Amino acid sequence: EAQMVHQVLDRFDLENIDLLFIENVGNLVCPASFDLGEDYRVTLMATTEGDDKPKKYPRMFLTSDMMLVSKADLLPYLPFSVEAVTKDAREVNHELEVIQISSLTEEGIDAWCNWLIEKVKQKQQA
Repeated sequence: EAQMVHQVLDRFDLENIDLLFIENVGNLVCPASFDLGEDYRVTLMATTEGDDKPKKYPRMFLTSDMMLVSKADLLPYLPFSVEAVTKDAREVNHELEVIQISSLTEEGIDAWCNWLIEKVKQKQQA
């Protein structure tokens, strides 16, 4: 996968790009094993997938900088504990940042965008 990313990056003028997302789809096991040259790694933790994932797939959370708990608007209808998933994820990575988000209600979207903006600024100043 890193080779595929490398080939595609040649098509971009990276000097004029402030933010580039590399989506690594699949399960929570494989993506954690590959270094794609990213500056930051974000794990999208959907409430519909269950709150047991940090215990089942700790490596993904160990290598992440941010965990977005998505579909937060569904929390009243699901057996999902944000507190438990956060606690379990931080047991393997105590520096992991966590933001609860919802595309439907826009909860957490400003916080997520501000995190991205701050990371871009840090990179530009480095």
